[in-house]
Amino acid sequence: MKKIKTRISINDLEPGAYKAMFGLEKYINSTDLNPVWRELIKIRASQINGCAFCIEMHTKEAREAGETERRIYALNAWKESPLFTDEERTLLAMTEEITLIADSGLKERTYLKALELFDENSVAQIIMLIVTINAWNRIAVSTHMMHQVDE
Repeated sequence: MKKIKTRISINDLEPGAYKAMFGLEKYINSTDLNPVWRELIKIRASQINGCAFCIEMHTKEAREAGETERRIYALNAWKESPLFTDEERTLLAMTEEITLIADSGLKERTYLKALELFDENSVAQIIMLIVTINAWNRIAVSTHMMHQVDE
């Protein structure tokens, strides 16, 4: 297994930045968003961003929240999988489009579908969740924040 040297620790150098990030996490966790859905969003964004640290953390948390191994394994191919509901497909489409914002951003059809399935406050909460996990992914990937995987 390739060892990647950790770079700076933003938490140690700029604890106020981490405090702000944890404030976003506290906000996200205070919403009524389904905990399994929160983890699916976090896993999918982390897969796109190549954040091994976050993928491992959030797959563990998804299992603890009741998610199945089968659906976690299928998450990378959710568009072709029959295992996800319309709501989950919309959440995952939002996750991909917002994570890959430079491609075309949140598409109008995805946004309108979200408004059909969720109220406006929930859509705002979903967007903030996606923004937050993307920020965490960028911190982890740019600082090589890794942990040892049990072998």
